[in-house]
Amino acid sequence: MVDVDRAAERGRRASSRVSEEGAGWSCQEVGTFQELRPDTRSFSWLKIATLIRSRNEVLAQLFGDPSNEVRRRWMASRAGQGADPDRRIAIDPGPDYSFLLLGDTGEGDASQYAVVPGMLNVGAGTSFAVIASDVIYPTGSGNEYDDKFFRAYKDYPGPIYAIPGNHDWYDGLGGFMRVFCDAPALQAERRGFSFSPSGLRGLLWKRPQAIDEPRLAEARRRRSLPGQRATQPGPYWVIDLPGLLLVGIDTGIRGTIDRDQGAWLRRVSADPRPKVLITGKPIYDRNDHHPCPIEGGGTVDEIVRDPAFNYVAAIGGDTHNYQRYPVRVGDRVIQYIVAGGGGAFMHATHTIPRVDVGGVHEDDFKCYPLRGDSLSFYSKLYSERYGMRWLYLTPDEGLVLMSDQIGNLPPRPVGTGDGTAGDPVPPATGASTVVDAGMASGAGMTGGAVTAADGGTAGRAADAASTAGGAGGAGGGVGVAEPVPPITARMKWAARLLGGRSMPFRLPVGRTFHRWFSELSDWDTPPFFKSFLHVSVEAGVLKIRCFAATGCRPQEIQPPLEDEITIPLTPLPPAGGA
Repeated sequence: MVDVDRAAERGRRASSRVSEEGAGWSCQEVGTFQELRPDTRSFSWLKIATLIRSRNEVLAQLFGDPSNEVRRRWMASRAGQGADPDRRIAIDPGPDYSFLLLGDTGEGDASQYAVVPGMLNVGAGTSFAVIASDVIYPTGSGNEYDDKFFRAYKDYPGPIYAIPGNHDWYDGLGGFMRVFCDAPALQAERRGFSFSPSGLRGLLWKRPQAIDEPRLAEARRRRSLPGQRATQPGPYWVIDLPGLLLVGIDTGIRGTIDRDQGAWLRRVSADPRPKVLITGKPIYDRNDHHPCPIEGGGTVDEIVRDPAFNYVAAIGGDTHNYQRYPVRVGDRVIQYIVAGGGGAFMHATHTIPRVDVGGVHEDDFKCYPLRGDSLSFYSKLYSERYGMRWLYLTPDEGLVLMSDQIGNLPPRPVGTGDGTAGDPVPPATGASTVVDAGMASGAGMTGGAVTAADGGTAGRAADAASTAGGAGGAGGGVGVAEPVPPITARMKWAARLLGGRSMPFRLPVGRTFHRWFSELSDWDTPPFFKSFLHVSVEAGVLKIRCFAATGCRPQEIQPPLEDEITIPLTPLPPAGGA
């Protein structure tokens, strides 16, 4: 069993917040993940056929999302098969335990397989794993689970549970329910055509693909050990753990839940134990709040915020990066996390504005990749793909541009590498200390971790100390190398075009360009900026750690630690107690 505390300490010293090498920019040896891939073909969103197969997302926006109605049929079918009406999964991992969480995994290409070696390394000894959203791209077909699920995770020894994402719903949830719930396909409902929104939707809707059962049976053989087998009661569930409930909800295509699921969520949330919510779409994302409406009234976030239900964190997939928003609710802090970096192409973080949503201060917000690395990567991608050499921004230029745009100090020392495959330049010594917003928040008090009880104030205090020249207060501080690259007109225009900087007169050119082209772009060479979560409970303390996967061999052996949260777990007193 791996010593995760030691792995975290090593990973903290080798993260993207320390050097360009930690971010994967100085990749001299590509990782062994290439040997795990089924072939060298790349999943691509540039193919017209892929976009046509994914049309149900657009149809749901135009004519209404049928997920709630279809989910009720699936749950009625599972009830007929004897599934637990409380959707409870019982696991006995012992008093101290850990598990993995990955989001938006299933492209089946290099970016998914690049996560696997580090996940298996850090995840040795974990009791189970959870996939949060979009198990299979592009449409959740049961015929694509072999390379995009069973082969990828064949060496993970524990059971894997999942909640579906919008892409899993493009197949009517047929593939997901067959694989994770062992449920037969629903009988097709025949309805006459009408000129109503539902009638037009039905005319254009992509029909579920019939599952090739012999092919699926062969794929299942890859994860056929007794410890790997698991059948979950439905697309939403609760995992009953010592001292903690892990509650997974199914948000369909458009990020809502039906009234039956809402009633179930309120019922299981009444348990006094602390809880972590796993959801297909994040509640906080890109400095926006998405409370997740419940059919018939109310929202999921109202349940999460209710002190009577004792939620300590809410983790969602769908957006392909890592973000964390520590939101103060009354006298407690709830950690809202985006964890969709488990395999699919990377969504940019440099388009996230200065954070203030939910009362969260920018200094307490955390994201991976760093905004500067995100901007540099997309500049490299587009400069090479479209022959625009002037568009390329080095990692240092990206850091300086985003620091200037956001109004904070660079979260990594400038001058720690050259952005190529060469040896990184070591950070300068004796320079002023930069305290990274988030990782160094409370670093001197908790060994580099963020303690939820701090309420996010330590990061700002440490940042103020570093600005004043104090170098000793935060153990996670790093030196700033000189000189800082000057911001030129070319750099500004490149950032504008890529959505990392406002256009003159607030024209939407940059964000429009990035919005439509980034999601049609994918790549098969490091750095990938992927991530996964290692979650542990020990001695009544919950730790959530975000480890990175760059696709480089050194980071497979020693995955960088990009964020760490420590949350004391305290059950609520019995009703009516003192």
